[in-house]
Amino acid sequence: MKDRTRFKRYEGGDPLAPPVDIAEALDAIGEDVMAGYSPERAMREFLRRGGRDQDGLDDLARRVAERRRELTQQHHLDGTLQEIKELLDKAVLEERKQLARDAMMDDGDRAFREMQLENLPPNTAAAVSELSSYDWQSSEAREAYEQIKDLLGRELLDQRFAGMKDALEGATDEDRAAVNEMLGDLNDLLEKHRMGDDTQQDFDDFMAKHGDFFPENPQNIDELLESLAQRSAAAQRMLNSMSPEQRQELMELSAQAFGSPELMDQLGRLDDNLQSLRPDLDWGGSEQMSGDEGLGLGDGTGVFQDLADLDQLSEQLSQSYGGARMDDLDLDKLARQLGDQAAVDARTLQQLERALRDSGYLKRDSSGQYRLSPKAMRQLGKALLRDVAERMSGRQGNRELQRAGAAGDLSGATRAWEFGDTEPWHVPRTMLNGVLRRAGDPSGPRLSIDDVEVQETEARTQAAVALLVDTSFSMAMDGRWVPMKRTALALHTLIKSRFRGDDLQLVGFGRHAEVMEIEELTALDAMWDKGTNLHHALLLANRHFRKHPNAQPVLLIVTDGEPTSHLEPDGEVFFSYPPHPLTVAYAVRELDNAGRLGAQTTFFRLGEDPGLARFIDQMAQRVDGRVVAPELDDLGAAVVGSYLGSRGRGGPWGGGGYGDWFGGRGFWVGD
Repeated sequence: MKDRTRFKRYEGGDPLAPPVDIAEALDAIGEDVMAGYSPERAMREFLRRGGRDQDGLDDLARRVAERRRELTQQHHLDGTLQEIKELLDKAVLEERKQLARDAMMDDGDRAFREMQLENLPPNTAAAVSELSSYDWQSSEAREAYEQIKDLLGRELLDQRFAGMKDALEGATDEDRAAVNEMLGDLNDLLEKHRMGDDTQQDFDDFMAKHGDFFPENPQNIDELLESLAQRSAAAQRMLNSMSPEQRQELMELSAQAFGSPELMDQLGRLDDNLQSLRPDLDWGGSEQMSGDEGLGLGDGTGVFQDLADLDQLSEQLSQSYGGARMDDLDLDKLARQLGDQAAVDARTLQQLERALRDSGYLKRDSSGQYRLSPKAMRQLGKALLRDVAERMSGRQGNRELQRAGAAGDLSGATRAWEFGDTEPWHVPRTMLNGVLRRAGDPSGPRLSIDDVEVQETEARTQAAVALLVDTSFSMAMDGRWVPMKRTALALHTLIKSRFRGDDLQLVGFGRHAEVMEIEELTALDAMWDKGTNLHHALLLANRHFRKHPNAQPVLLIVTDGEPTSHLEPDGEVFFSYPPHPLTVAYAVRELDNAGRLGAQTTFFRLGEDPGLARFIDQMAQRVDGRVVAPELDDLGAAVVGSYLGSRGRGGPWGGGGYGDWFGGRGFWVGD
């Protein structure tokens, strides 16, 4: 059998555009998660905002609201009534002209006719009804009056069947009889469907006979019912939106449609059937229309259908209902109401949501809630580390991260070569990759850069790193919460990817302290309990250092306040503000213990409080430590730089500190 190529309908957009890129979305979601949002909410927020070059749900919702406002402020609902009044005025005027010209007419007959015309009711419907038996002398007047009946019939049909007004223009009696027959057969089919007695064959027979009336070509009774009921409900909402006088006048005029009461009987029967079959639709709504452009019954029904579509799109774009998904968006309606580009934008958001859910970046926990997966944490950490590297680049003492560990021992592991690597090639793996590749592509080169693998190395010495981050009330209140988390994740990513021999412990300290995994810290909600328990945090850090007696201790402390709480001997937390001397003494004692363990200590002071500055300066001097006062945007680079400097300064690592790295954004004390 020959291969056959299948084609599908082109859905718009740039056919050469690259696949959806979730990197920007993941960065934004990570920021919101670290700010306290759940991953699910963070994803929703990104989809609402959109990206740098991508409209979001809020942009589309705003355009939907503008389109809806435009429709209601552009139109009013008495277009058909005005058109009928104009035709009536024309008929009466032409008849009066004919009476004035007709010299052969009996004066009494002329006077009687003129009196009839002069005394017509001011109400248009009553006047049309009174003239139904009038014997017109003017052919132009008779034609104008017949147009009233024809217009009413076509407009009433156009309310239920879109396009019928134009299709029946100039219709013959046979055409109108065919419409009446179709309506009768349609009502019979719908009533049979209400009873559950219809079959597909009944529908097929109906379409074979009357299919020309339904250019949308429904394939079954449900599709036919859906289109008819939606339009009929829109027609009812239009009627509800008219004034009581307009509704009454329209009802009275309807009896004149096509000059046959049968049409109104069949249409009334149709409306009853549709409302009974689809009671879930909005049959009782109304709109306030305040524009200058008159709408006929058919066109007005179309506008009310557009308004219903816009309301549905607005709800879909809000994504505020239970179980909402981007796949709920009706792209066809969006394209019809806002244009093809809007549908392309929405489809991109759908693909983005699908990619985030299906690519492994979000996972459900035991409670069914989404969490950032380890894969997402690694990706986010790499992005933060790149930002840190950019801030560090070009500054004196900078260490090239690609070469980290290059002078160390081979770990036994290999990885694909990356630009800037200086590690030795792993020749057997490289040659094997070339052989395997050429097995599938014999014409390819013997060796490609993609075949190269290098040998991973580890530093000859290890460091036990304790990063202590302040999680007190003031950190959240003063906007330091997210920079603190970004810093922790960047350092965690660096150590796990390039310094695997080092052991990092993260400690969050507020009213009390606790050791945290990186996933816990990044998802941590803002702490609103007051208290800065540096004493407890140092206790945990020193315990970590003692567990690694052969590693170099590195102590990094990020805080914006003096210690205001400590642990009592019985394990209870003591809190006092201003700081109690005993609280300070406990913190100093544990800092001295860290110094005796050989910890290289750096304080990262956030904020401009002079009292805090004096306290931290004195603490750093006790242990020959350093103080850095970075701006928030530079916090991550400061912590990473200090870690790298601690590994490269003094003892077995050899020279080269990072003392000049900060270039005016911070300062050293006691180094």
